[in-house]
Amino acid sequence: MDSNSPPVEIFFFPFVGGGHQIPMIDMARIFASHGVRATIIATPKHALSFQKSIVRDQNSSLPISIHILKLPDGVDIADTDMSAAPFTDTSILQEPLLNLLLERKPDCIIHDVFHRWSAEAIDRIGILRITFSGNGCFPRCVQENMARYKPHEKVGSDLEPFVVPGLPDRIELTRSQLPFFARQGGLPRRMTKPDENSFGVAVNSFYELEPAYVEYFQKELGNKAWLVGPVSLCNRNVEDKAERGQKTAIDEQSILNWLNSKEPNSVLYISFGSLARLAPEQLLEIAHGLEASNHPFIWVIGKIFQSTEKEQGSQKNWLPNGFEDRIKESQKGLIIKGWAPQLLILEHIAVGGFMTHCGWNSTLEGVSAGVPMITWPITAEQFTNEKLITDVLKIGVKVGSMEWLSWSSEPSAAVKRDNVETAVKRLMGGDEEAAEMRSRAKDLGEKAKRVVEEGGSSYNDANALIQELQSRRGN
Repeated sequence: MDSNSPPVEIFFFPFVGGGHQIPMIDMARIFASHGVRATIIATPKHALSFQKSIVRDQNSSLPISIHILKLPDGVDIADTDMSAAPFTDTSILQEPLLNLLLERKPDCIIHDVFHRWSAEAIDRIGILRITFSGNGCFPRCVQENMARYKPHEKVGSDLEPFVVPGLPDRIELTRSQLPFFARQGGLPRRMTKPDENSFGVAVNSFYELEPAYVEYFQKELGNKAWLVGPVSLCNRNVEDKAERGQKTAIDEQSILNWLNSKEPNSVLYISFGSLARLAPEQLLEIAHGLEASNHPFIWVIGKIFQSTEKEQGSQKNWLPNGFEDRIKESQKGLIIKGWAPQLLILEHIAVGGFMTHCGWNSTLEGVSAGVPMITWPITAEQFTNEKLITDVLKIGVKVGSMEWLSWSSEPSAAVKRDNVETAVKRLMGGDEEAAEMRSRAKDLGEKAKRVVEEGGSSYNDANALIQELQSRRGN
């Protein structure tokens, strides 16, 4: 930045759910490393999950801070378990946020679109704003063309494939893989409105990952966008990686010791993110499939759907009889119940595959680690992300998940053990197809690391935004 003018000041207003909060915290840290005065706006509980990393940055003289919004006594909307669903109402934050903006008047605020009231409120007081939606350019291009051409209305059944028109690649979906609202006519207006009067879009992605879709998003769809990812790569030390999000359920050294005992590329890492709730019957199918595949694995068991009060706290029938004892004795598997240090695990040399729900953060973290994937989409835009992984980048295999579920739907054992076993053997086996996927994934991982370094495309995009904000001061 120009040394004669005061540093550009950007506020970051993350959503309270983990999948959106975590990348925006990383993004704030990236801009601070470029010399921006970065302020993260949070609630008291909300701040607990990331304040240690911010203190470390401050101790390294980075210009970053947390501003805690004043809320009525005893009121908060975010707990530290990262589980706030996308439609969580955050409007209680409106008044304290606007008071802060009027008092401090930053050059810009980057706000999450899940704060559904925020665009209108910020526009009223005339602060420049940039939106953040948590996903990449590819899913947004697919979404836009789905709304524009409505190909799903021309098929005869929910399982009949259709091609999304107008895209650089042939992208096939089925109606069963679309959100319920998209099957009935497209995105709700409240989901697209925040972008309308914004200065642009901050994207956690990088040009080399999806070049044709970055061009399409910017030129064909007319969006002003800065790609500054993969933002997770700002976590460079063990503490940042181990503490990112929540405290881990098992200490990281035990996990690393277990991984150190395994051959390179031999371990499959399995995680479905911070929000997905699997049916107990589905856990059984996964366990049987993993055992039959005979490959070492680390399995993060997160939230489990419990349909009755009787099941709360009960672990009955979640895993096959003797399964945990067998894998412990054979050292074949490691089960983590709760939060896991995903970045540390993915980048370990022993990890050779990632079974993922295709959330955008996990997708990018898998890409950054250079690891091929088994795709198991569940909700949100995950079925679209699957197409990028398997059909465009060709670094993954599908497990066969076909049915989009809302956060509140009761899940079932939709994917059977044979599908799990087949997908694991296909990805982790040593045949030519697996070797080619591994090679492509490794190449992408190397590109991802280069783009965030000085002179890389994401590094340059961050600088371009800073310079643009600086130049607006004189107007």
